[in-house]
Amino acid sequence: MIFRSVVIFALASSLALRAPAQSSVDSIQALIRSHNYDQALALTKQTLRTSPRDFRIWTLRGIALSLSGKTADASRSFETALSFSPDYPAALRGEAQILYQSNDKRAIPLIERILKADPGDQIAHEMLATLDERQGNCQEADEQFLLSADAVKTHPDSLGAWGNCLMQTHQPEKAIPVFQNLVSLLPGKSWPQYDLAIAQLEAKQSDTAVKTIEPLLATNPQDPDLLSLAADAYEATGDTPKAVALLRQAIVLSPSNPSYYVAFASLCLTHESFQVGVDMLDVGLYHIPNDPSLYISRGLLYAQLAQFDKAEADFRTAERLDSAQSISSYAIDIAELQRNKTGTALSDIRAQLKLHPRSPLLNYLLAKMLWSEGAAQVSPEAMRSAQLAARLKPDMVEARNLLANLYIASGQYNLAIEQCRIAMHDDPSDQTAIYHLIVALRHTPGDEAHAEISTLVKRLAELQQSSLQKETDRKRFSLVEQKSSPTH
Repeated sequence: MIFRSVVIFALASSLALRAPAQSSVDSIQALIRSHNYDQALALTKQTLRTSPRDFRIWTLRGIALSLSGKTADASRSFETALSFSPDYPAALRGEAQILYQSNDKRAIPLIERILKADPGDQIAHEMLATLDERQGNCQEADEQFLLSADAVKTHPDSLGAWGNCLMQTHQPEKAIPVFQNLVSLLPGKSWPQYDLAIAQLEAKQSDTAVKTIEPLLATNPQDPDLLSLAADAYEATGDTPKAVALLRQAIVLSPSNPSYYVAFASLCLTHESFQVGVDMLDVGLYHIPNDPSLYISRGLLYAQLAQFDKAEADFRTAERLDSAQSISSYAIDIAELQRNKTGTALSDIRAQLKLHPRSPLLNYLLAKMLWSEGAAQVSPEAMRSAQLAARLKPDMVEARNLLANLYIASGQYNLAIEQCRIAMHDDPSDQTAIYHLIVALRHTPGDEAHAEISTLVKRLAELQQSSLQKETDRKRFSLVEQKSSPTH
């Protein structure tokens, strides 16, 4: 455990320094080691009357208070010790541990001071790695975990955090031995095997992943997330019938989870079973009628079936359902809009535009809100605002996409195509621009346009599958990741 290790280091540091009050230091340390914290505290109080500036006594007092659960008092004792001896290792470790336990960023500079004095302190490296992981700084965490590998290998929480960071930084091969170690430490837990299987799949070790998953399936046959993961593994080994059966079972167990339907559609796209996928997505939309991902997936399947009217209708529905989310992504306060008071929100935006008429974001938002009102015709104001937003900020992909949509709605397909191509130049993976381009090209005569549509449909399907994989992995880790406790 990190905390106990810190205490041992602290006591060792105290022993290493000789001074007139050494006999008191030895006595207090002996009392702490024998868990007689109250007596240790009484002796520190007595000793400080005659040696009020002895940083060793203040440090030992902090340790005894920490072990008694009085962290606020302990912190004050460590701070006092550091005021007398700013680089005293034991006091630095004690204060760093208290801040670490509460996930306080102020622990980081203290730990860095410890490591400056002792670069080989693996406990300090582990603490710094865990703090980095908690803050999402996985690149830095990976480096610190590697420097503390010997200490981490017996700490399940740290291993889980390290494995998660290696996955976040796209290093599944390195994550595999970490999760294997975790499995051996926690034989009664299923989540380490679950994460191990994900890492093996990401590392293209699909046969091994199946072997890891099969015992989990035997004990948890009704877990839809596990069934979905198993489907991915069996598909990767070429056992598509097994994958389809598992996904169907996941859908039956959890019919309101859109990711399972999208995964099923992905299988159908891969194996050109387009109508089967449409039928399953019809079921999904019966259970989840307002999920944009299902409409995008069904639109792709319709496009492969050359049913472009239906594909276009699904793409438009997906965009309409996702429009509020697109607006809110800019961190603009649209609470009024979300409470169906669009007029009030529009008034607020127009008022802001009077003050900032050349703001690309405000012009974009005005155009987006006007278009989201659902008018049959594109209003001149919406068109002007979208055009101005694109002129003011040429690399604003969202404005380009909105402008393309407005051009499509007003029958100006060549102008829509131009906007889509600009957006895709700035962001080749922009799915919105791609399906707008598919719609616009559909209304463009010539074999070249139709050939490009086929290419774009395949590209959009690939991006949809990639997005599904990322989202599925993110959700899986959020389900199985074990949050680090304050101490290990």
